[in-house]
Amino acid sequence: MDPLFWPSVTNSFRRFTPESLAAIEERIANKKKEQVKVKGKNKEQGVEEDKLTPQLDLKICKKLPSLYGDIPAELIGEPLEDFDPYYSDHKTFMVINKRRTIFRFTATPALFIFGPFNPVRKTAIKILVHS
Repeated sequence: MDPLFWPSVTNSFRRFTPESLAAIEERIANKKKEQVKVKGKNKEQGVEEDKLTPQLDLKICKKLPSLYGDIPAELIGEPLEDFDPYYSDHKTFMVINKRRTIFRFTATPALFIFGPFNPVRKTAIKILVHS
């Protein structure tokens, strides 16, 4: 097929790193600042804001569509940055297993102890998504 009509997004698979978590936190802070500014204007003007919704083809426990291409073998079962625009300002990451099933996890500390990069949590996630 012509690449102009069937866009390839194979380079969208990026590992979830502390830098990407910091970028998410920055986007959340910017969004909160923006909401405070807009809140006063909306009360005066009565304007409704445009809300983003999750993509239906990227739901949890669904197979990753072939549109996104093949997953590199080294990224199967590894935490990845979420490429659904809805989750760009949510502290989440996604994990895709060998069967291309999507799992989504929160990046907040589990049990208030295990952060998203803790080896115990990474092992538990690998066991959970193992097909």
